[in-house]
Amino acid sequence: MLKKKTNAAPARGRAAGLVGRIAEKTVDRRAFLRSSGLAVGGLAALGATGGTVTQASAQTAVDNAVQTVKTVCTHCSVGCTVIAEVSSGVWTGQEPGWDSPFNLGSHCAKGASVREHTHGERRLKYPTKLVNGEWVRVSWEEAIDEIGGQMLDIREKSGPDSVYWLGSAKHNNEQAYLLRKFAAYFGTNNVDHQARICHSTTVAGVANTWGYGAMTNSYNDIHNSKAIFIIGGNPAEAHPVSLLHLLKSKEENNAPLIVCDPRFTRTAAHADEFVRFRPGTDVALVWGILYHIFENGWEDREFIRTRVWGMDQIREEVAQWTPDKVENVTGVPGSQLERVARTLANNRPGTVIWCMGGTQHTNGNNNTRAYCILQLALGNMGRAGGGTNIFRGHDNVQGATDLGVLADTLPGYYGLSDGSWAHWARVWEEDLDWLRGRFAVMEGAGADGADRMMMNESGITVPRWFDGVLEPAENLDQPDAVRAMVFWGHAPNSQTRLPDMRRAMSKLDLLVVIDPYPTVTAVLQDRQDGVYLLPACTQFETSGSVTASNRSLQWRDKVVDPIFESKPDHTIMKLFADKFGFTDRMFRNIEINGDEPLIEDITREYNRGMWTIGYTGQSPERLKTHMANQHTFDRTTLRALGGPADGDYYGLPWPSWGTAEMNHPGSPNLYDISIPVKDGGMGFRARFGVERDGDNLLAEGVAPVGSEIMDGYPEFTMQMLIDLGWDGDLTAEERATIETIAGVDANRTTDVGESAEAGPYNSDDLEKVGAVNWKTDLSGGIQRVAIKHGCAPYGNAKARCVVWTFPDPVPVHREPLYTPRRDLVAEYPTYDDKKFWRVPTMYASIQQQDFSKEYPIVLTSGRLVEYEGGGDETRSNPWLAELQQEMFVEVNPRDANDLGIRDGSNVWVQGPEEGRVLVKAMVTERVAPGVAFMPFHFGGWYQGEDLRHKYPEGADPIVLGESCNTAQTYGYDSVTQMQETKATLCKIWAA
Repeated sequence: MLKKKTNAAPARGRAAGLVGRIAEKTVDRRAFLRSSGLAVGGLAALGATGGTVTQASAQTAVDNAVQTVKTVCTHCSVGCTVIAEVSSGVWTGQEPGWDSPFNLGSHCAKGASVREHTHGERRLKYPTKLVNGEWVRVSWEEAIDEIGGQMLDIREKSGPDSVYWLGSAKHNNEQAYLLRKFAAYFGTNNVDHQARICHSTTVAGVANTWGYGAMTNSYNDIHNSKAIFIIGGNPAEAHPVSLLHLLKSKEENNAPLIVCDPRFTRTAAHADEFVRFRPGTDVALVWGILYHIFENGWEDREFIRTRVWGMDQIREEVAQWTPDKVENVTGVPGSQLERVARTLANNRPGTVIWCMGGTQHTNGNNNTRAYCILQLALGNMGRAGGGTNIFRGHDNVQGATDLGVLADTLPGYYGLSDGSWAHWARVWEEDLDWLRGRFAVMEGAGADGADRMMMNESGITVPRWFDGVLEPAENLDQPDAVRAMVFWGHAPNSQTRLPDMRRAMSKLDLLVVIDPYPTVTAVLQDRQDGVYLLPACTQFETSGSVTASNRSLQWRDKVVDPIFESKPDHTIMKLFADKFGFTDRMFRNIEINGDEPLIEDITREYNRGMWTIGYTGQSPERLKTHMANQHTFDRTTLRALGGPADGDYYGLPWPSWGTAEMNHPGSPNLYDISIPVKDGGMGFRARFGVERDGDNLLAEGVAPVGSEIMDGYPEFTMQMLIDLGWDGDLTAEERATIETIAGVDANRTTDVGESAEAGPYNSDDLEKVGAVNWKTDLSGGIQRVAIKHGCAPYGNAKARCVVWTFPDPVPVHREPLYTPRRDLVAEYPTYDDKKFWRVPTMYASIQQQDFSKEYPIVLTSGRLVEYEGGGDETRSNPWLAELQQEMFVEVNPRDANDLGIRDGSNVWVQGPEEGRVLVKAMVTERVAPGVAFMPFHFGGWYQGEDLRHKYPEGADPIVLGESCNTAQTYGYDSVTQMQETKATLCKIWAA
């Protein structure tokens, strides 16, 4: 490992280079900026390279002129602008984007050193394959031919579901969309990406509460917050620049910052109130707060009456959570939660923020819904300064989710129904029957002996892909096991149960990694052949859009051409499409230059189809205009004040309704009825029907400002336009498109005797045309007309606190599978074992076993500011590797003393499923007695063995370490299969 601030030579003889020189002295901030190429101008470049001064000429000045290219950081979801300085095709320096309303000239450690991500010498430089245990260089042509040939053979013998396409939150929107389309053309829904293991429970919980599963407001809108409540999030380390916006509110509004976390984090150090609670008890904690809100009448009763359904059932559940009961389960005194409740009630609007600390649980969907219900009770939704600000992890995890790189949906959250496939077939101009024929059919395997159409079946999720390899065939709801696995921009060490994954990797027929860096996949498996490493470009070597956590889209321009033999991800998709024989079909509306599909054409294609969430107004031209004119956007409201984007919200946060020509400005704060729909306002989405148990599910007497319907209303269809008499506002072109979608002949003759209300349609045609809705109308006319009359296309409904389709309609506390509190299991049991997402899933069969005596310490995990995700690129970055060189476990002093452990000593950490890791002990009071914490960014060691020798020559990261997920255990959310990483058990002993 790299040794910090010593004269010892770093690994691979790097002492002669820049890092070697820097390692010989203490580096101050200015020296760091100079040496990493962050300062502007020739002297900075000279200081970084140690070059010499030569006589300049006019010609050399022109040849070496520095160009600046505006791009976006590829780490967390804040969306910081990076100004890259390029000379003669080489990225020589960078500055933070001072005009960006997101980062305002700031960077974190990762962003400040992001240039190394592209120019890093430890990247994969050319395709390689494993032959007799050795990495052998091959050409791209050989790699595509060999991999594609094996996949076609697997597809022929076992069906398309035996090849798993694991996508990435690191792809731009266009590449993410193209990969989901690619999987559809291959004929499988076995496609997923990182969102499954970071925020799938957020999407499920939030979307099923009020309609959309995304962050409702923005980092900038927190400037308006009067209180900030963070639970299960550590933005100071996970999203450092976001903290600027929180601290602005804290300082200027005197907004109290409340941090609820089992661990005293760097974020908690800023808190006015730190609430330490037992891992896995989020619902009980929130109900403990709501108990005091309801007891004192602090809820917003008018907001609940007009805009919320089901709160009475929440009251019944909350009434059971008395302060004593809450303290027994969570460990938090009732007096503290009463103080928190009073603070939230007295400082409105307040925002609620969460991240993976709240999502990665077996009942994660319960957690996220409880957070939402807290905001509904306080009336903090649909308000500037309020909302649920859900900080996503990776730079484009929001966009990749929106674009449908998921096992259960097509782009835009359309799902997998026949109607959804028909919609996207129309967008793609594809023969639906041909597309249907690409998928497997399990004859007689459906309900009542019907055929099971795999086209309509959710695939296996990413945290369970290896169970698709290891489970017996009779346990899988697909024709055959997974035989080939493609890790396309995904690090395996971010997933739990690594020993099981390792076994699955060894059993596969084919394992492929497509990534700028080799990832832990290259060394985790113990194979002699059948593994390929394909060098993909970084996002700085291509262009395209990326969606920040607040739903704003930003456009990255290409900084440099692809380095070494790397290729853009969308080019690689095209090469595989060539091999599989569907290039002409897949790219019929997308221009191809050489082997590279035109990014802007891909944007325009998904613009034509993603009406559900308003990804239709963000044309490439509008996004590029925003990036070029960042200085014109207000730093708090995000609205442009004059300039070429006048009136737009920065990045056109979705929904940006209608076509780009309609010029909708985007929606800064979801569900805000205080502004017109044309300016970004809307009510809650009417996606759950209009009535339930005799109760009205639509809003009561409230609607967005300027609405011609001042009450609740369902989602818009063509029939609704006809009934309202608004269909006459459609243009001839819009009506023709709607009729085409409905399958109605626009030139037919009207039946004699037809009623005036039916207009030009006979009864059969009227039914078909009337069924076309705001989500399937490719003209955008239904959306345009609804908004013209002040209405949200998706309706105006109540948020719902009770989700009758979920295992727990009302969120309830359930003890973790590996709980230390055996006394609570009977009262708060987990779920029964069940099969869903094609695989069997255990719950009660694990929880009924008592592991707490042998494994007495609760184990949780999280992020570090220095590294990102699986850590392959950041641990290969010398600037970041210098900052954090050891994998460690945080242990409370009491536990350390009881176990005979000293700070800095080597220890073993082992989970109940026998996976164990050898790490350094950090003795600290950040964690409470009985709790341990490990970061999840490390890899390259496995159960005490250094695997550096298994990497391809020159591609090993500078810093290696054990993966904490080797010791993490079984456990999956009851709705989404989100993995459990925050509340398992372990034992620790001195090595």
